[in-house]
Amino acid sequence: MHRFFISKDNIKKGNIIITGDDVSHISRVLRIKPGDDIVVCDGQGMDYKVVIENIDKYAVRTRILESRASDGEPGINAVLFQGIPKSTKMDVIIQKCTEIGVRRIVPVETARTVVRLSSEKDGIKKVERWQRIAEEAAKQSGRGIIPKIDMPRSFYESLAEAAELDISLIPYELEKNNNLKMSIHGKKAESIGIFIGPEGGYEDFEIKSALDKGVVPVTLGPRILRTETSGSAVLSCIMYEFDEMQY
Repeated sequence: MHRFFISKDNIKKGNIIITGDDVSHISRVLRIKPGDDIVVCDGQGMDYKVVIENIDKYAVRTRILESRASDGEPGINAVLFQGIPKSTKMDVIIQKCTEIGVRRIVPVETARTVVRLSSEKDGIKKVERWQRIAEEAAKQSGRGIIPKIDMPRSFYESLAEAAELDISLIPYELEKNNNLKMSIHGKKAESIGIFIGPEGGYEDFEIKSALDKGVVPVTLGPRILRTETSGSAVLSCIMYEFDEMQY
């Protein structure tokens, strides 16, 4: 069943109104008609099965048939602090991590980040695009929320944010002893941060700064993962360990 996100403000007295780009997508692309059922999500973890009553140029008007908590939301609040990569790799990272269950993605500028944003306007433009990618991935994967894509920030600002989370990890190719399983197995946590470096990884002084803030370096084994692979690999392991990959 087709799935759409709306603002909670669009829910009134047993009815939901869909506006914006989804109107054209529903009527012209999907060719959904009055009388058809769809699923609408308020972006805060509630799903609504609705029947379409009317479609015009500006809005799709629906009536709520039933409501329930979204099945697609993990209990663990996972935050990805992703070193900004080159090209369109960030698109893939956002898409796949959204599918797996990330709650928030923070683009991070590190010492080895090649891509530097030229202005605040450039940053806003990129984040708006990344947010659209997250929304499409959330629709496709049955999520109950759309992961928030933050404005890019420095590595040190990200470390300060990570200090507020229950657990924070930073995969590091020179770490040989502390593996990912050791760091999360049997842990009680409601929130977890994952630091992934850009192409080229982290400088030694960045790892030291992370250690000083309580972020734990971990090894992912003998294979070197690309930046666009690492986040989804670590996130998958976390979801499995916290029993978020079963009904």
